[in-house]
Amino acid sequence: MSQTNSIAVEKARAAEHKTVSAARDAMNGKVKGIRALIPFLGPAFIASIAYVDPGNFATNIQSGARFGYKMLWVIVLANLMALLLQNMSAKLGIATGKSLPEICRDRMPKWLTIIMWIVSELAAMATDLAEFLGATLALNLLAGIPMLYAVIITGIVTYLILMLEKFGFRPLEKFIAAFALLIGLCYLVETFLSQPDFSQIAYHSVVPWLGGKESIMLAVGVIGATVMPHAIYLHSSLTQNRIVPRNDREKLKIQKFSTKEIIIAMTLAGFVNLAMMYMSASVFHATGESHIADLTTAYHTLTPLLGSAAASVFLISLLASGISSSVVGTMAGQVIMQGFVGFTIPLWVRRLVTMAPTVIIVALGVDPTQTLIISQVILSVVLPFPIIALIYFTQKKELMGVLTNKQITTILSCLFALIILGLNIWMVVQFIIS
Repeated sequence: MSQTNSIAVEKARAAEHKTVSAARDAMNGKVKGIRALIPFLGPAFIASIAYVDPGNFATNIQSGARFGYKMLWVIVLANLMALLLQNMSAKLGIATGKSLPEICRDRMPKWLTIIMWIVSELAAMATDLAEFLGATLALNLLAGIPMLYAVIITGIVTYLILMLEKFGFRPLEKFIAAFALLIGLCYLVETFLSQPDFSQIAYHSVVPWLGGKESIMLAVGVIGATVMPHAIYLHSSLTQNRIVPRNDREKLKIQKFSTKEIIIAMTLAGFVNLAMMYMSASVFHATGESHIADLTTAYHTLTPLLGSAAASVFLISLLASGISSSVVGTMAGQVIMQGFVGFTIPLWVRRLVTMAPTVIIVALGVDPTQTLIISQVILSVVLPFPIIALIYFTQKKELMGVLTNKQITTILSCLFALIILGLNIWMVVQFIIS
């Protein structure tokens, strides 16, 4: 290690120690207000990036163009699901000092652990496919870079960002949080430019509506794009050793701050998802462009309707989403492998392996947006596995101690799991009979 690199690592360790020290001051009541929350910010923002990845762009824009504001309630429901489940995942890491995959390996039969690992790896690959394609497409449209070269550039950039991990948890947390805020800012601008009907947004955000087969398929895709399996696994890992509680009182304090952070991060992610759909409803559906079904057409259609500025902001948000979510997806892949089967592969090897499907799809000229939507449906099918495991473990008193689920938490999470299972069963039946 070079001297410069060594100094950087030492500075990062000092900053990490400072964050932990500030967190303990907050837990002891020495610091209050927003300053008390700052040391705990990070894990939820990393997890929240999974909820605004390019797969969300594809499903939300297609839903808004096709059905207007009518499917906004699906995003609200999915975000409420995500908020609860991410809170349970974070709590599991705080209570046990282990990630969800590690607990599965410790407490489940080996055959079941292997099955969950394989299914989870497939989900991670589907996730990475969506994220890579989104960033690649954004580079292609924004800078005119050929798709194949854009894939390689995306891979190199995400790998370099992942290298921040060797400098401790804080630099990577700050980097990802900056991406999340940039995406939110982009959609604040898009909201101003698209001038949506806020009365329609308010109404359809709370009043459920489902039409025929196409709308239900898109609803499954929206949920699959919003509530992410790999984010549920990852969040428990992000909190397990970040600020280690020394007693039950500290566990409760850390969980309290963690819940506040999750509410902030998931509210931002929820706003972005709503904005994607209501922008599409306002710009495309309202002008008779309900056929918009891919991101390239959405970009080219935005230019004459709202101007080049709106189209460029759209691509900047897609690029930020693709790069940051690909980083998070790779982190989750490492957590899944390490937890379920107890070993890891070098980061550059995982980066190359997860790039391979995207390179193949780009080389074959497969439609990127349809691939994105299919990947989100796959994620929705896989989603019940981590949810059921999470519910099972977080309600066990001997494992969770003072952070054991309250009865209402278990009931709500079971209800959400049933909704997802019901939608998935409907989708499979429709696929068989069609």
